[in-house]
Amino acid sequence: MRAGAAGASVSSVPQTPPATRTDATHAIPHPEGVSNEEFRAALARLAAGVVLVTAHEPPLSATGPRGEDAGMTATAFMSVSLDPPLVLVSVRNGSRMDDLLAEQPLWAASLLSENQRHVAGRFAMKGRISDRLLFEDIPYRRGEVSGALLIEGSLAVLECRTEQRIEAGDHTLVIGRVLTAEMPSAEGGPLMYFKGRYRQLGS
Repeated sequence: MRAGAAGASVSSVPQTPPATRTDATHAIPHPEGVSNEEFRAALARLAAGVVLVTAHEPPLSATGPRGEDAGMTATAFMSVSLDPPLVLVSVRNGSRMDDLLAEQPLWAASLLSENQRHVAGRFAMKGRISDRLLFEDIPYRRGEVSGALLIEGSLAVLECRTEQRIEAGDHTLVIGRVLTAEMPSAEGGPLMYFKGRYRQLGS
């Protein structure tokens, strides 16, 4: 999978030799393609819905510590197929969610509403506190199929089972079969992410 213009491969775009690039902001640190800064700036113009991905890590033993719940804010989330019903989420390699989903095939996705910006921000923080504390004052229920937390007030909640994992650069694409789908809240619009900020439709 390549990050390039639709209908054209990256190799079809003429490349300027790195030696002729004098602007540090346009330096290309990769053998081929745009710089990290160029890539981020361009993709920041792509508006995306915001999803909270959750999963439950079961206890190691019946007598050991109780299992833990984990959450991750995601904007790289999309529908893949109708038959069978599949969705995809991109998770950063080496993250807690990546490690958990490598072992736990069941997970959930809560499609956040415009008034749940605080939920998205909380689970996107770097160096954050324990996820158990982050969930404390957020209304949720536990999915009957996945065991993962489903955020109340979301526009929709999906319970999924991993069908495939595809390594793609510094992320892993997790494709999940949707096992249940509910729409707990019919009010309000979606929470969006655009140009590095959470936004509402029309803002």
